[in-house]
Amino acid sequence: MKPEHETPAEWLPFLSGGGQMGAMMRAHDWSHSPLGHPRTWPQALRTTVGLMLNSKFPMFVAWGPELGFLYNDSYVPVLGEKHPAALGKRFHDVWREIWDDLHPLIVRALKGDSTYMDRMPLRMHRHGYDEDTWFRFSYSPVRDEDGTVAGMFCACVETTAEVLAERYRNEENQRLMTLFEQAPGILAVLRGPDHVFEITNQSYMQLIGQRGLIGKPAREALPEVANQGFFELLDQVYQSGQPFVGHAVPLRVQREANGPLEERFVDFVYQPIRGPRGDVEGIFVEGSDVTMRKRVEDELRAANRQKDQFLAMLAHELRNPLAPITTAAQLLQRGTLDPQRARHASDIIVRQAEHMTDLVNDLLDVSRVTRGLAEIEKEDLDVVAIVHGAVEQVRPLLDMRRHELKLALSEQALHVSGDRARLVQVVSNILNNAAKYTPPGGRIVLRVTSEGGEAVVAVCDNGQGIEPQMLPYIFDLFTQAERTPDRSQGGLGIGLALVKSLVALHGGRVAAHSAGPNKGSEFVVRLPLLSDAAAHEPQQPDHHVGEGAVRVLVVDDNADAAQMLATLLEAHGHVVSVEYDGTGGLARALRERPEVMLLDIGLPDMDGHELARRLRASPDTANAMLIALTGYGQSDDRERARQAGFDRHLVKPADLSELLRILAEVRGQVD
Repeated sequence: MKPEHETPAEWLPFLSGGGQMGAMMRAHDWSHSPLGHPRTWPQALRTTVGLMLNSKFPMFVAWGPELGFLYNDSYVPVLGEKHPAALGKRFHDVWREIWDDLHPLIVRALKGDSTYMDRMPLRMHRHGYDEDTWFRFSYSPVRDEDGTVAGMFCACVETTAEVLAERYRNEENQRLMTLFEQAPGILAVLRGPDHVFEITNQSYMQLIGQRGLIGKPAREALPEVANQGFFELLDQVYQSGQPFVGHAVPLRVQREANGPLEERFVDFVYQPIRGPRGDVEGIFVEGSDVTMRKRVEDELRAANRQKDQFLAMLAHELRNPLAPITTAAQLLQRGTLDPQRARHASDIIVRQAEHMTDLVNDLLDVSRVTRGLAEIEKEDLDVVAIVHGAVEQVRPLLDMRRHELKLALSEQALHVSGDRARLVQVVSNILNNAAKYTPPGGRIVLRVTSEGGEAVVAVCDNGQGIEPQMLPYIFDLFTQAERTPDRSQGGLGIGLALVKSLVALHGGRVAAHSAGPNKGSEFVVRLPLLSDAAAHEPQQPDHHVGEGAVRVLVVDDNADAAQMLATLLEAHGHVVSVEYDGTGGLARALRERPEVMLLDIGLPDMDGHELARRLRASPDTANAMLIALTGYGQSDDRERARQAGFDRHLVKPADLSELLRILAEVRGQVD
């Protein structure tokens, strides 16, 4: 026996078949449905339900005043957990959560107007939670036999997966576009044989300047790049399908409207973009602006060349004095020279040794100053007195080259704060430079004036001048004009670099001017004037120190240097002993108690610092004058010597006049 409410299919043929929902409709208890029993359904509803049940497209029908809800198998997934309870219920009760969204469309359909919605968003509650869904559907009116709209029919497709997939693709595309836009390298996509800009990133725009590119062919968008080879390369890659890679290629672009062409350097790749059939459809441009890297590399190469040139120059400058020194020493070694020739040979050795010492001192000076290690002791100085001191130093060279020097000095006292020795060095270096680069018999003018709260020292010559391309680098380290045959001692190219650094230490500035080759040059130094400078008191001459013999101990592992220094001091009337290591030096010092000890720092057994500490610790030698004699002349070397107990620090080769002055002071104290 069948259940009483089951409707035999033979009675209601429109419910025959229809899959799961057809069977459910036949077995359903319709007593609580606003639709009533299927036997009472009008023919229009029966026809619509029959068509719906046998369709594979998701469909539903809402019929009658209360819109009783009927649907087919394909619509079941749309309902989710609302199935099967939704069968025969009121539309409002089935889709209560989206009723407000659908009601206007339902009203239109019941008025006889069909509606169509594509990707309509609906927030459904069908799986136990609220979820965002999207649907493509149409609402159509369904008319009864008398032509009255009695219900509505819906055919629908859920497009949630499609919408979410598209949204994900869009988000991914946006992320990719963001990455593309923020990429540090230059990126661009060009389409078609005319290379029309489709996409560019910010780095690309920074390279070529902000301008409208998108939708424009490359030749139209970047007209100034014509004839630089880039457009031809794009044509080649598009036609051949072969990528091109460029390294540090120069590119001249007008980065600002109406601005000048700027040269940049780029690493880049032109990569063909192929379509589905393998044809080239565009070009992907990727690269980097390597302008800064290229400039640094060029500077490093230039610095390396400068270094090589400097080393060659240094070797030349050192060989020049070594040759006469060696020759004079060999002549003296033979012992066959008469006194006059022996004196002449000795003068050559002294003069050339002093020249070598000057070279080494210049190197040490520029090293200290350029590294910020130079110490200057400032005092109130008269600029005119500084100039006179510099002229005195350079006078021998001026006389030797028969130059006319004209001085145009300010009558007003000009006072600056500075280190006298360093400022004399500045002016003498500039004068020395003018003398060397001016042919014999030339004219040099030195002017001292004041201007805008500054003391101005200008040196102008009628010499060989400066090439325009060299003028910006004239104060760079190791920069030197080309040598001429008559300038056998041209220096190391560090004088002007030293001038610039020393002037900067005094808060001033220096500049060079020249109209070109053989048109002379002018160097101008500007130093800030003291606002309340009083007349500078003339320096008092050094008090004459009484002469007399001093007992001296020389400790140096270089036997030749120790013996020669001892001989030199003995020639000036002093009593000198020599030792060649720290142990021997300590023993002799304790035995002979010398008044002055000249100690080399680099001794083989104990260094000079340790020897000095031991001498200071002994009551027999604690009060002796200790002089460090070393090749190390940095400020930290002097400080280490002071901490070890040394009174003075002399750099090899020791200045004889300074050493004799120290000995004279000691003799005066003893007397």
